[in-house]
Parts: sequence; C-alpha cells; structure tokens
Amino acid sequence: MTSERIRQSAVANDAFLSEMTTRDANGRVDLPGHEPTLPITVLVAVRNEEPNISRCLAALRPAERVVLIDSKSTDRTQDIAREYGAEIVQFVYAGGYPKKRQWALDNLVISTAWIFLLDADEVVPNDLWEEIREAISKPDAADAFLMTKGFHFLGRRLRFGGFSFAAVLLFRRGRARFERLDEPPCGLDMEVHERLIVDGRIERLRTPVIHEDFKGLDSYIAKHNRYSTWEASVRDRFKRTGLWGPNGIREGLLGNTQERRRWLKRLAIRMPFEPALWFLYHYILRLGLLEGQRGLIASSIRAAYISQVRAKVYELGLARRQQPPADVHPGRNHSDLDNPTRLGGTERS
Repeated sequence: MTSERIRQSAVANDAFLSEMTTRDANGRVDLPGHEPTLPITVLVAVRNEEPNISRCLAALRPAERVVLIDSKSTDRTQDIAREYGAEIVQFVYAGGYPKKRQWALDNLVISTAWIFLLDADEVVPNDLWEEIREAISKPDAADAFLMTKGFHFLGRRLRFGGFSFAAVLLFRRGRARFERLDEPPCGLDMEVHERLIVDGRIERLRTPVIHEDFKGLDSYIAKHNRYSTWEASVRDRFKRTGLWGPNGIREGLLGNTQERRRWLKRLAIRMPFEPALWFLYHYILRLGLLEGQRGLIASSIRAAYISQVRAKVYELGLARRQQPPADVHPGRNHSDLDNPTRLGGTERS
C-alpha cells in the first residue's frame, strides 16, 4: 500500500468512525443507540485486514453475534476485533473442501436463526439493516436473500461499469452450503467465486452492501493474481470434463443472478477474445467510461484478470502435453521393453 493510500485510508476511517463510535472508560468501542436486536450471527472472513476491519465492525451492532474467522493475522486485526467485542476463531486450512466460511458453518455452534456472511472490506449501511429487519420479520420470509455488493474503487462508488454484483449473503441457519468445486492446489483458504446453494426460497434486498477496500491497488492486483490461478485450474478442469465440481449451483439464463452469471461464464470461456469482450462490456456497454479514469482502470484490470486466467489455462495444458506417457507395464524398466528376449520372448529378424 502506498503512503498516500495509507493516509487516505486513515482519513476516511477516522471520519467514518467518529460518526459511528465512542469509547468507554476501558478503551473499548461503544456504539451508542445501537443495541443488538436481530437474531443474526455475522461471520467475517479475515486475514491481515487492519485497514478495513474497523469500518466493517462499527456497522454490525444490530446483529446479535459477530465472529471473525481469522487465518493467523499478523497485523492489528485481532486487537481491533476485540475492541469491538467480536469473537475470534482461528482457521487452519488443510486443503480441499471445506474452506474457511464453510468450515465455520460446519463447526461453529450457532444458535441464531439467521447467518450473515461478510468480508472485512464490506460495510452494512443503516438502510440495509432496516430492510433486513423488515424482511426477516415477515411470517413468510424467504430462506435466503441476495444482496448487491456495491463496488467502490479508488475512493468513490462506481455507479457505471457493471462492477457491482449480487450474491446470497443472508440465510436461515442450516438452509445453505457452499458449492463444492474441484479444488486446485492453489493455497487459497477462503471461497473465491464459490456460491451458496440454498435449500429454499431466495429473495433480493434493494439496498447494497458498501464494498470498499482500503488496502490500495497493489494489494488489489496481487489478490486477483492469486484468484486467477484458482480460476484457471477450475476452468481447465471444466474444459476437460464438462463439470465445475462434485456439486454446484444451477446454471440458467433465466435464473437468479448467481445462476445467470454461471451460465454466462460457461459461454464466455469458449470465446476467443474474452478479455477484450469483458473490457468492452464494462467500459462501453455498461458505460464505465462515464466514471472517467477510475472506469478505465477498473475495466482494464478486469480484462487483464481474464487474460491471466486464460494464459494460465494454456500453461496447464502445456504441462500435461509435456508429461511422459504412462508406463503400460508398471514395474518393468524401459530397457526390458526394448529387448523382448530379456522378457522371455523371441526377437524376430
């Protein structure tokens, strides 16, 4: 993170937190006028989120319980979480399935009726809390709710460009699990683009979550480089087998936003100029050009991400083709195969 970005992060956080919080005599954060009233457990996946976590936690007081699922953070993430009264659970990834959030769903004792999944760079505004309160209080409330992650970039919300997307974030306890995709050995301990499979009815809330990362472009680009390695392995597997994994969300052009995005992904990976098409989609079709330099940068990063994915898929294919053929006679050395007489046969002239 650059020094200028650190300064901007500090200024933005101070302004936000000064409106939201005070501290008690022991130095713990106090949020006056915000008593926990909703039967919701918020699970926040973190690792070294010091620039972001205060804003996230300051906005979670309406929830009955807040739990950070941490991966051995080495910065002040844990200290900040304790100041806000959040619980901290450590997760050590052993590879494969489940990853961090599904592990939490499987192993934590959760007594609230609802579970809310968030990232550390996401903030729940008051209007969304009120909408959540109304939605889950209905006698015929849905079993899960889609929410839009409102994309903020370089200090401002991008209203154009189509970078925001919706995902299931709030659901009844026991009614949703993450899909299980084929897991490449990429070392990512948290779900990247895996989606929740919901057993029940899904509705959509109108107010977006504020999605704004204060770590800077260096961290943003490095993160997407890691994501592209995971994405390439999943795509490579799909192209060879026609399957994303043992189980997954349904695909459909007429389905909900998650199902539609997965259907479009199946189509996009077969297009020869996919990176350019994504740039045109964000910058021209979805009017990212109206966001000025921010729109151009965000559209270019999106295209570069897809280029990296496709390059890594190609590299995986090369590696397979360069592997020596499997030995059709296990246990025999190749010199034996080249000399039939040594195997008890007769060499013909």
